[in-house]
Amino acid sequence: MKINQAEFVTSSSDADQCPDPDKPEYAFIGRSNVGKSSLINMLTERNKLAKISSTPGKTMLINHFIINKEWYLVDLPGYGFAKRSKSERAKWETMIKKYILNRTSMMTLFLLIDSRIPPQQIDLDFIEWLGESDIPFVITFTKTDKLKPVKVKTNIANYKKKLLQSWDEIPNVLVTSSSSNAGREDVLAYIENTNKVFE
Repeated sequence: MKINQAEFVTSSSDADQCPDPDKPEYAFIGRSNVGKSSLINMLTERNKLAKISSTPGKTMLINHFIINKEWYLVDLPGYGFAKRSKSERAKWETMIKKYILNRTSMMTLFLLIDSRIPPQQIDLDFIEWLGESDIPFVITFTKTDKLKPVKVKTNIANYKKKLLQSWDEIPNVLVTSSSSNAGREDVLAYIENTNKVFE
Protein backbone atom coordinates (compact mmCIF):
# COMPACT_ATOMS: atom_id res chain seq x y z
CA MET A 1 0.00 0.00 0.00
CA LYS A 2 1.21 3.46 -0.90
CA ILE A 3 0.14 6.27 1.41
CA ASN A 4 -0.55 9.35 -0.70
CA GLN A 5 -2.51 11.32 1.85
CA ALA A 6 -2.59 11.42 5.65
CA GLU A 7 -4.41 14.15 7.55
CA PHE A 8 -5.50 14.79 11.11
CA VAL A 9 -9.30 14.81 11.37
CA THR A 10 -10.34 15.25 15.00
CA SER A 11 -9.64 14.55 18.66
CA SER A 12 -12.42 13.09 20.80
CA SER A 13 -12.74 12.80 24.55
CA ASP A 14 -15.51 10.21 24.19
CA ALA A 15 -16.15 7.40 21.70
CA ASP A 16 -19.53 8.95 20.90
CA GLN A 17 -17.77 12.01 19.48
CA CYS A 18 -15.72 10.04 16.94
CA PRO A 19 -16.35 10.42 13.19
CA ASP A 20 -19.17 8.43 11.61
CA PRO A 21 -18.13 4.76 11.44
CA ASP A 22 -18.41 4.65 7.65
CA LYS A 23 -14.79 3.71 6.94
CA PRO A 24 -12.57 0.92 8.25
CA GLU A 25 -10.29 2.04 11.06
CA TYR A 26 -7.23 0.73 12.83
CA ALA A 27 -6.41 1.79 16.36
CA PHE A 28 -2.94 1.88 17.93
CA ILE A 29 -2.48 1.52 21.67
CA GLY A 30 0.27 0.64 24.11
CA ARG A 31 1.86 1.54 27.40
CA SER A 32 3.20 5.06 27.69
CA ASN A 33 6.54 5.59 25.96
CA VAL A 34 6.21 2.48 23.77
CA GLY A 35 6.94 4.48 20.61
CA LYS A 36 3.38 4.84 19.32
CA SER A 37 3.70 8.29 17.76
CA SER A 38 7.00 7.36 16.13
CA LEU A 39 5.43 4.22 14.63
CA ILE A 40 2.43 6.16 13.28
CA ASN A 41 4.75 8.73 11.69
CA MET A 42 6.89 5.96 10.21
CA LEU A 43 3.87 4.16 8.74
CA THR A 44 2.50 7.31 7.14
CA GLU A 45 5.92 8.74 6.23
CA ARG A 46 4.88 12.00 7.88
CA ASN A 47 7.38 13.17 10.50
CA LYS A 48 4.94 15.30 12.46
CA LEU A 49 1.56 13.64 11.91
CA ALA A 50 1.44 12.25 15.45
CA LYS A 51 3.07 14.46 18.05
CA ILE A 52 6.09 12.89 19.72
CA SER A 53 6.66 13.96 23.29
CA SER A 54 9.47 13.34 25.73
CA THR A 55 6.76 13.27 28.40
CA PRO A 56 5.04 9.86 28.59
CA GLY A 57 1.27 9.89 28.74
CA LYS A 58 0.88 12.93 26.49
CA THR A 59 -1.91 11.54 24.31
CA MET A 60 -5.11 12.01 26.29
CA LEU A 61 -7.71 11.91 23.52
CA ILE A 62 -8.85 9.59 20.73
CA ASN A 63 -7.11 11.03 17.65
CA HIS A 64 -8.42 10.20 14.17
CA PHE A 65 -6.31 10.54 11.01
CA ILE A 66 -7.75 9.91 7.54
CA ILE A 67 -5.46 7.93 5.23
CA ASN A 68 -5.85 8.05 1.43
CA LYS A 69 -9.42 9.26 2.11
CA GLU A 70 -10.22 5.55 2.54
CA TRP A 71 -9.54 4.50 6.13
CA TYR A 72 -8.85 5.90 9.58
CA LEU A 73 -5.76 5.47 11.67
CA VAL A 74 -6.60 6.03 15.34
CA ASP A 75 -4.11 7.06 18.01
CA LEU A 76 -5.44 5.98 21.42
CA PRO A 77 -4.14 7.21 24.80
CA GLY A 78 -1.36 5.12 26.31
CA TYR A 79 -2.01 3.20 29.51
CA GLY A 80 -0.02 2.44 32.61
CA PHE A 81 1.50 5.86 33.24
CA ALA A 82 1.70 6.16 37.02
CA LYS A 83 2.24 9.93 37.27
CA ARG A 84 -1.38 10.66 36.38
CA SER A 85 -3.96 10.72 39.13
CA LYS A 86 -6.14 7.68 39.78
CA SER A 87 -9.21 9.56 38.63
CA GLU A 88 -7.50 10.55 35.37
CA ARG A 89 -6.36 6.98 34.73
CA ALA A 90 -9.84 5.66 35.48
CA LYS A 91 -11.34 8.20 33.09
CA TRP A 92 -8.93 7.19 30.32
CA GLU A 93 -9.59 3.50 30.92
CA THR A 94 -13.34 4.03 30.63
CA MET A 95 -12.90 6.06 27.43
CA ILE A 96 -10.53 3.53 25.84
CA LYS A 97 -12.63 0.49 26.71
CA LYS A 98 -15.82 2.16 25.50
CA TYR A 99 -14.14 2.87 22.16
CA ILE A 100 -12.67 -0.62 21.80
CA LEU A 101 -15.86 -2.47 22.76
CA ASN A 102 -18.35 -0.35 20.83
CA ARG A 103 -16.61 1.07 17.78
CA THR A 104 -18.21 -0.92 14.95
CA SER A 105 -15.77 0.24 12.27
CA MET A 106 -12.61 -0.72 14.18
CA MET A 107 -11.20 -3.62 12.20
CA THR A 108 -8.08 -4.27 14.27
CA LEU A 109 -6.35 -2.97 17.37
CA PHE A 110 -2.57 -2.81 17.06
CA LEU A 111 -1.24 -3.42 20.58
CA LEU A 112 2.28 -2.04 20.82
CA ILE A 113 4.84 -3.80 23.01
CA ASP A 114 8.42 -2.62 23.67
CA SER A 115 10.61 -5.45 22.39
CA ARG A 116 13.44 -4.54 24.78
CA ILE A 117 11.74 -5.43 28.04
CA PRO A 118 10.39 -8.67 29.54
CA PRO A 119 6.62 -9.34 29.54
CA GLN A 120 4.81 -6.82 31.74
CA GLN A 121 1.73 -7.89 33.69
CA ILE A 122 -0.20 -4.80 32.61
CA ASP A 123 0.24 -5.81 28.94
CA LEU A 124 -0.57 -9.46 29.61
CA ASP A 125 -3.74 -8.44 31.45
CA PHE A 126 -4.75 -6.19 28.56
CA ILE A 127 -4.13 -8.99 26.05
CA GLU A 128 -6.25 -11.30 28.20
CA TRP A 129 -9.07 -8.74 28.26
CA LEU A 130 -8.93 -8.31 24.48
CA GLY A 131 -9.19 -12.07 24.05
CA GLU A 132 -12.09 -12.39 26.47
CA SER A 133 -13.83 -9.46 24.74
CA ASP A 134 -13.33 -11.05 21.30
CA ILE A 135 -11.49 -8.00 19.94
CA PRO A 136 -9.36 -8.53 16.80
CA PHE A 137 -5.83 -7.41 17.61
CA VAL A 138 -2.22 -7.71 16.51
CA ILE A 139 0.69 -7.66 18.94
CA THR A 140 3.14 -5.19 17.42
CA PHE A 141 6.65 -5.19 18.84
CA THR A 142 8.42 -1.81 18.67
CA LYS A 143 11.98 -0.47 19.01
CA THR A 144 13.57 -3.62 17.60
CA ASP A 145 16.48 -1.56 16.24
CA LYS A 146 17.63 -0.88 19.81
CA LEU A 147 18.76 -4.49 20.30
CA LYS A 148 20.82 -7.05 18.41
CA PRO A 149 18.58 -9.29 16.22
CA VAL A 150 19.35 -12.36 18.33
CA LYS A 151 18.21 -10.56 21.49
CA VAL A 152 15.02 -9.39 19.78
CA LYS A 153 14.22 -12.97 18.74
CA THR A 154 14.90 -14.21 22.26
CA ASN A 155 12.67 -11.55 23.86
CA ILE A 156 9.81 -12.22 21.47
CA ALA A 157 10.16 -15.98 21.97
CA ASN A 158 9.96 -15.42 25.74
CA TYR A 159 6.84 -13.33 25.25
CA LYS A 160 5.19 -16.04 23.15
CA LYS A 161 6.12 -18.66 25.74
CA LYS A 162 4.47 -16.54 28.44
CA LEU A 163 1.32 -16.11 26.34
CA LEU A 164 1.03 -19.85 25.71
CA GLN A 165 0.47 -20.33 29.43
CA SER A 166 -3.06 -19.00 28.90
CA TRP A 167 -3.58 -18.98 25.11
CA ASP A 168 -4.09 -22.06 22.93
CA GLU A 169 -2.30 -20.32 20.09
CA ILE A 170 -0.31 -17.12 19.72
CA PRO A 171 -2.23 -14.05 18.54
CA ASN A 172 -0.99 -12.34 15.36
CA VAL A 173 2.46 -10.79 15.85
CA LEU A 174 4.28 -8.12 13.83
CA VAL A 175 7.80 -6.79 14.45
CA THR A 176 8.61 -3.13 13.76
CA SER A 177 11.18 -0.38 14.10
CA SER A 178 10.40 3.29 13.56
CA SER A 179 14.07 4.04 12.93
CA SER A 180 14.77 1.38 10.29
CA ASN A 181 11.21 1.18 8.86
CA ALA A 182 11.19 -2.55 9.67
CA GLY A 183 7.69 -3.98 9.59
CA ARG A 184 6.18 -1.02 7.73
CA GLU A 185 5.16 -3.07 4.68
CA ASP A 186 3.82 -5.86 6.94
CA VAL A 187 1.55 -3.49 8.85
CA LEU A 188 0.29 -1.75 5.71
CA ALA A 189 -0.26 -5.06 3.90
CA TYR A 190 -2.28 -6.29 6.87
CA ILE A 191 -4.43 -3.14 6.75
CA GLU A 192 -4.85 -3.32 2.98
CA ASN A 193 -6.03 -6.92 3.15
CA THR A 194 -8.37 -6.23 6.07
CA ASN A 195 -9.89 -3.21 4.32
CA LYS A 196 -11.27 -5.61 1.71
CA VAL A 197 -13.59 -7.25 4.25
CA PHE A 198 -15.05 -3.99 5.61
CA GLU A 199 -18.78 -3.83 5.05
